[in-house]
Amino acid sequence: MTFINNLLQLLNSEMKRPIPYQSFSESWFHYLSFAFMMILAIFLSRNLKHATDRKLRKYLLVFSIVLLSFEIYKQVIFSYQSGWGYQWYAFPFQFCSTPMYIALLAALTRNKKLRDSLIAFLGTFGLFAGLAVMLYPMTVFISTVGINIQTMVHHGSMVAMGIALLSTQVKLESKTILKASLVFSILVSIAVILNAIHNTWIEQGTFNMFFINPILRNDLPILTLIQPLVPHIVFLFIYILGFMFVSYLVLLIGILLFKPKVKGLKMIYSKES
Repeated sequence: MTFINNLLQLLNSEMKRPIPYQSFSESWFHYLSFAFMMILAIFLSRNLKHATDRKLRKYLLVFSIVLLSFEIYKQVIFSYQSGWGYQWYAFPFQFCSTPMYIALLAALTRNKKLRDSLIAFLGTFGLFAGLAVMLYPMTVFISTVGINIQTMVHHGSMVAMGIALLSTQVKLESKTILKASLVFSILVSIAVILNAIHNTWIEQGTFNMFFINPILRNDLPILTLIQPLVPHIVFLFIYILGFMFVSYLVLLIGILLFKPKVKGLKMIYSKES
């Protein structure tokens, strides 16, 4: 028991809360995390290029296990910090939580069409979600060392894996966003059900999965202005379309950066011939 208590105290160690985009002494943690993200993105992109089906599934499985392991740590520490009362606000089904489940399913399924849709989600919606946090991490940084490490590993890995998949595995055409959006819509539906279950039967603490609980305010940019003005079902429709639009922009950037320039290749080939 003493060992467990000492371990929990170690995992609950504190640090000065990191601040992004300041001097190195204040923002070193953020800068280091960003550097780790970029190195990992390069590593994954090189290793997933021309990867076999087995190798791709292996990387997705490792990615998922790492994120899930850190998530378990987060759940334990948040409960420990509150005297072992469960913190419903930290329930692991926010938008940024879903890549660890999606990657696990993509690694385990043998249905190629399903895996393609899941990978499309990770390379668009998942990449956008991770990048949003990595670029502006102020709301996720706290004074607990392990939680700061967890959130940077989690979101940084989302970006790195998203870039790698977008550049090597995602089919770079506009209709790919429809596959990714279908996955996102299903996840939103699950969040709606979870919010309804909590509102009806549990009613403890703050529970706002995907920030779309109708009894709570949405604090996301732009959406916070729209929510009070329209019926909830209309808000959900706008919510899905908004995320779909931003993720489509991510896909378009991927097409611009990573899609082979067919005309250029043909010209080179004809000259060599």
